[in-house]
Parts: sequence; structure tokens; C-alpha cells
Amino acid sequence: MIVRDTPNLLHIILVMQGSIVPRIIGRILAFAGFALAVLLIDRHIVSLPHVSIAAMGVFGIALSLFLGFRNNAAYDRWWEARKLWGQMIADTRSLGRETLIFVGPGPAREAILTGMAGFAHLHRGWLRGVATTTQAVKWDESAATHAEGRNPPDAALRAMAEMIRNEAENGRINEMGQRALAERLGSVALAQAGCERLASAPIPFVYSLLVLRTSYLYCLILPFALIDTAGAFAPAVAAIVAYVFFGLNAVSDELEHPFRDAANGLPLDAMCRVIEISVAEALGREAPEPMRPVDGVLS
Repeated sequence: MIVRDTPNLLHIILVMQGSIVPRIIGRILAFAGFALAVLLIDRHIVSLPHVSIAAMGVFGIALSLFLGFRNNAAYDRWWEARKLWGQMIADTRSLGRETLIFVGPGPAREAILTGMAGFAHLHRGWLRGVATTTQAVKWDESAATHAEGRNPPDAALRAMAEMIRNEAENGRINEMGQRALAERLGSVALAQAGCERLASAPIPFVYSLLVLRTSYLYCLILPFALIDTAGAFAPAVAAIVAYVFFGLNAVSDELEHPFRDAANGLPLDAMCRVIEISVAEALGREAPEPMRPVDGVLS
């Protein structure tokens, strides 16, 4: 995730980190070149059909509505993912207090809380499709066993539930404590399932296809409407329009997948570190340092 202070005008123009320009620069230049070719052919070779700029305005409004819908849907997914991870952080801190009340200091409480830190890393790895067993094992040695399953984070939660059940059977947790801890694990599991839903169910492809096709069609017709109205500035106008339409589409694509290890993705590494800090402080251990942005990027 990009973490920057408010940029000045020069940075707004020149900064490329986190920008979608590198992804769409080819299309911008292609449509600017196409507009230049249309202009030169119309003026020096043969008269080409001219399209009403008013008609293009109506077409542009319709396209903007499609882009706006997809962009809003993508941002809603990104923001929901951030809230779900925020819920897991809050649940970790609550679990630290509840285990102190109902379990008390000792190996069982330590195992439950370190299991939560291991779960966070396994969950991050499942969402990103990367190996995180090494980081998880630093907190929970059984994470290596959990990682062999089809759903490692769910296995970690089951192991925590087993610890709570054993403590209850041995009379070290009363009925109220069982209920409170079960509800806490249920809340974590609900957030986990929400993240899995976002990761496995993207916005229907038909919306992306419709927006891309309409954007290409609009940018191909636009130069024929700019011949009269923009004249020599037609290539520049075409480039700006391509930047806006294809840029919004690229932004939507990034936000649609909030768990990707990308510049505009969620900082899952940093949020796992927050969970580690919460667990360490709950156990009275020395907490690791929070992760800091590197070159303006928090991973």
C-alpha cells in the first residue's frame, strides 16, 4: 500500500510509484498516434467521416457510468477487506484479555495466543498464494503441520479450539469462559471466511469485458469527432481521454484484488506484524518493531 504525504504539483506530475501510467502507457501512445494519423489523413490525403462531438459526449457519459459502477464495486471490496483484517486485529487483542480472565497465565494461554499469531501468517499466505510457514512457525511450532492441509489457517483455528476444549474438560475454564472464547474464535473465523470470499469471487468478468470493449470503441471513434473541434490538439485530447478511461479501469483491477502483493494492495505483512505486537505485549514479551514504509510502500 502506498503511504505518502500529500504530494506537491511536481510529484503529482512525475511520481510513478503506485501510478497506473506504466501499465497503460502503450495504449495512451497508441490512441494518441491513431488520432494524429486520422488528423493528417483528413487534412492531407482524403476527407474522413466527421462524428458529432455531442454524440460522443452522450457516449462518454454512458461509459463513465459503467466505469463508475466498476470502480465503486472494486473499492468496496478493498475497503471490506481492510475492515475484515482490522476485525482480526481487534479480535486478537480481545482474545488476549479474555484468555487472561478465563484461562489465566500459563502454557495454555501462551499456546492459544501464539497460535493466533501463527494463524495470521498462514491466513496471509493462503490469501496471497505464498509460503509463510517460516514466519508462522516462529510463533507456533504446529504451524508446519497446519500448512500441510488444504486450508492451513482453518487448521490453526481448529487447533486453538482444541486447546480451549482441553482446558474446559480439565476444569480450568468455566462455562462462561468457554462461551466467550468460542464466540471470539467464531468472530475470527467469520473474518477469515469473508477474506476467502473476496479472494475467490472477483467482480463478474462481464463487467470488465463491457468496460474494456466500450473504452476501446470510444477511443477509436473519438478522433473523428476531434478533427473539427480540437484540430492539432486532437492527439493530446485523445491521450488524456485514454489515460482517464483505461487508468480508471486499471485502478479498478488493482482494487478488485486487495490481497495481491502490489503497490496498492493491502499491507498484510504490516498487519500481521500488528498482530504479533498485540500477542507479544499480551504475553509480556518484547514486542517486535512495527513495519515501516520502504520508499513509500508498506507491504
